[in-house]
Amino acid sequence: MVMIKENKKAPDFNSVDQSGNKIKLSDFIGKWVLLYFYPKDNTPGCTKEACALRDTHKEFTKLNAVVLGVSKDSEKSHSGFIEKFGLPFTLISDKEGKIINEYGADGIMMPKRISFLIDPEGVVRKIYSKVKPETHASEVIKDLKELA
Repeated sequence: MVMIKENKKAPDFNSVDQSGNKIKLSDFIGKWVLLYFYPKDNTPGCTKEACALRDTHKEFTKLNAVVLGVSKDSEKSHSGFIEKFGLPFTLISDKEGKIINEYGADGIMMPKRISFLIDPEGVVRKIYSKVKPETHASEVIKDLKELA
């Protein structure tokens, strides 16, 4: 397991999004990225977190930031989660747990709730290891305003 550190380059990855499109972190150079790991689609805490990110999405966009969620759920599960809650951001399917492992987000049974704020050059600027689903989005926006 790699331990990611602040002010170090974020590891690139290759995976697929909810529509089966190939996606990698380096696709987003030039933008801020909130890379957030969560345990499972359609569970209470994960739904609260996703909906809070949805409700503040315009703020993220104004701050030149994209939101990328990562869990072990399938593309089909992600697609349904997005549709059910009107999520305006990308969810990455990491069925084998490669990204989860690389970012040190592996928990006992499923991924831990942890997030990384990555700057437009691909450097990790902030790590959120104690995420509260209800307040995480506003905490990240506050930090983005300070860092951007």
